[in-house]
Amino acid sequence: MRFKDIIGQEDIKNNLIKSYYSNRISHAYLFYGIPGVGKKALAWAFAQFLSCQNKQENDSCGVCPSCHKYEKLIHPDFHFVFPVVTITGKKSISDSFINEWRQIMLNDPYFSYNDWTNLLVSDKNKSKQANIFVDESTEIINKLNFKSFESDYKIMMIWLPEKMNQQCANKILKTLEEPPHNTVFLMVSDSREDILPTIYSRTQPVKVLGIDDESLKKHLIEKYNISLLEAADIVKISNGSLIEAKEQIQTSEDNKFNLQQFIALMRLAYKKNISEGFSWVDTMTKINKEKQKNFLYYCTVLLRESFVYNFRNFDIVYLTSEEKEFVEKFSAFIKPENIESLVKIINDSSYHIERNGNEKIIYTDMFFLIMKVLK
Repeated sequence: MRFKDIIGQEDIKNNLIKSYYSNRISHAYLFYGIPGVGKKALAWAFAQFLSCQNKQENDSCGVCPSCHKYEKLIHPDFHFVFPVVTITGKKSISDSFINEWRQIMLNDPYFSYNDWTNLLVSDKNKSKQANIFVDESTEIINKLNFKSFESDYKIMMIWLPEKMNQQCANKILKTLEEPPHNTVFLMVSDSREDILPTIYSRTQPVKVLGIDDESLKKHLIEKYNISLLEAADIVKISNGSLIEAKEQIQTSEDNKFNLQQFIALMRLAYKKNISEGFSWVDTMTKINKEKQKNFLYYCTVLLRESFVYNFRNFDIVYLTSEEKEFVEKFSAFIKPENIESLVKIINDSSYHIERNGNEKIIYTDMFFLIMKVLK
């Protein structure tokens, strides 16, 4: 991973490079921010830069033996700690899951804690939580007490230190405070406030903000072959997180279906088109229950957005261009007198669907109730 491969975050890249050339490398960094902004990628690229044998002015070279090993995550002086699950026959340390770690990191370092745990556990053990257990402390201390093999630096990347239990944290405090020569800890956190104070106080914090709009938009267009307009819509509601942006792309087809069905429901109810309303009910009963629940939730969101749209405070309205085109006209029909009734109708329908009520009766009743409120 080179700095040039990271989406946006130019200021942080430049600051990290300057810290090396001005001989101000900290013994422990804490990269923190919301998931999906590139914290793991920044830590990886910084580690590769520190160990690069032919550093460029603004990046690692990418071609020396050290860089080749870093890009495969097999450099002997680059160590990893991350949350793991307890599995019979495996020791609860990161090395037991290093192959899975390399697999997910090399595929795309912009992944979430849930993505990682889903890779580790089977469907039968989905309730298991990944943590950093006490056995990990011994591994950390032993690895850092060895001399470096090839690089000037020994680097320990700890992903999600907030998942470290107190026993483990207490055992590594001395090493973290007074590490061996040229040892660098790179901690990567999604939730700084949940890190034990004794750990946090020994690090240099690096706040990683959301990816800037232009960089994220450019990446989405090139990587996912979507239009400029669609990319702009996704960026607007992604809060600078590539993880969130990817989820939006994956669910865009569902959203398009939900918008089409919402528009059809409201137009037919407003026009009192009962025969077409029954056809709409048939359409809804043919899709699976999860999609039905998603649709009903979507209805409540779009109703609220339509209501807020009337106040013309567009900074707090989150709509795609297609949704906005409809809401611009539809919002005139959503007023203080009916918004609560409409949302209650949808929520009641969702409640009955969740409890395996007769879907045809539920949607028919919902259609007539909405028709009555909109008249």
